Amino acid sequence: MIRHLTINTPGMGLHEFTDRLEMLMRESGMTEGLCTLFVQHTSASLLVQENADPSARRDLEAWLNRLVPENDRLYSHDTEGPDDMPAHIKAALTATSLSIPVSGGKLGLGTWQGVYLWEHRRRGGARRIVVHLSE
Repeated sequence: MIRHLTINTPGMGLHEFTDRLEMLMRESGMTEGLCTLFVQHTSASLLVQENADPSARRDLEAWLNRLVPENDRLYSHDTEGPDDMPAHIKAALTATSLSIPVSGGKLGLGTWQGVYLWEHRRRGGARRIVVHLSE
């Protein structure tokens, strides 16, 4: 079964959508299997990360922004602004797909884990995620 989620992001950062994914799981009626996610964009990524302490997300964002800065003289691709090429690099370094086991009708996430869309552009936008549920 394939479903789609659209996550509207106000801008750069980690945006949790675990609750929306869990709602899809309940609606599907699936009890055992695999939930595979794929983000259909080249400047955003997916991540399973701690959802209890926001400082972990802030630290991840700060670290990746330091690793891949804007306005690097090596970049030639700047069609959509100074955050464009860094966003592509960040997406290449992180994940555009995730697989999460499903057991007992629930995502097999740990106690402090959540599912996030990682927006790498400052302006954000509507990001489309393909959700494949297979038993």
